[in-house]
Amino acid sequence: MSEGTMQRRAQREEREERAKRRNRVLVCAAAVPVMLVAAGCSSDSGSGDSTDKAAKAAASASASPSPTVQAAAYGKLPEPCKAFSKKTLEDLVPKGKSGKEGKSDDISTRGSCSWNSLDNNGVKGSQFRWLNVSMLRFESDVTRGPADKLAQEYFEKQVQEAQAVEGAKGVKTEPVAGTGDQATAVHYDLKKKEGTFKQQTVVARVENVVVTLDYNGAGLAGDKTPSGSDLLKDTKKAAKEAVDAVSEANGEGGGKAGGTASKTPSKSPSKSASKSPSKSASKEASDEPSKDASTSPSKKPASKS
Repeated sequence: MSEGTMQRRAQREEREERAKRRNRVLVCAAAVPVMLVAAGCSSDSGSGDSTDKAAKAAASASASPSPTVQAAAYGKLPEPCKAFSKKTLEDLVPKGKSGKEGKSDDISTRGSCSWNSLDNNGVKGSQFRWLNVSMLRFESDVTRGPADKLAQEYFEKQVQEAQAVEGAKGVKTEPVAGTGDQATAVHYDLKKKEGTFKQQTVVARVENVVVTLDYNGAGLAGDKTPSGSDLLKDTKKAAKEAVDAVSEANGEGGGKAGGTASKTPSKSPSKSASKSPSKSASKEASDEPSKDASTSPSKKPASKS
């Protein structure tokens, strides 16, 4: 082989080698965008998974159950003017006419009725009696709590108010057995220009309903003052009858009034008296019967028919 031929062959091999190196560079350069695209797809996929997880978490949170509270046991009230038997009314207000029902914007929530009796004995004077029953029913509320708890707070507030009547003398408080889930009697003397009034108040709770019974009597125009113990006995009997009426109106046949234990523990009258009204009970002031629906003993003990 001549020297010229060998030289041309060497040059051709060198050119081929350079061409191979260029091809390798181009292949590597082309591979870089593919890797970047793959990395970008991988990143998008991760973002999608995160979004899916967030959506699932939000859906799970919205599916969580809402706060609940135990439903009220009683859903209605009896007609307050029909809460007592004819015999009870003859015993407590013998000269009374039909009861005067108080105004109420919702008779299933609140109601009241009152009776006056004046037994005029001429020159010997006369005997005056006044009877009033008011009922307030509570509903359960997720924010404020179960109905029976709200009723108990109002019960305590009513007892405290009965003990704090202006001008009351010799205030005494005692528990009343066999009347609803809890009951307290408050009695005292109240002197007016007409005479001395013997005031008796029984506050009772049966489940989510509070019954307040006010009864007072006085001997007017020289007649003798009635016996406070006798009036108290009649008041307790009437209070039990009113509580029975609440249970019967809700289809329980007075069973609760027989002294069935309440889910909400009862507190003694003395403890109730020493406590200041709770916030929830104070809030219930707007739920009390209106002045037309309930007459306060301190304001109108001697009103006449």
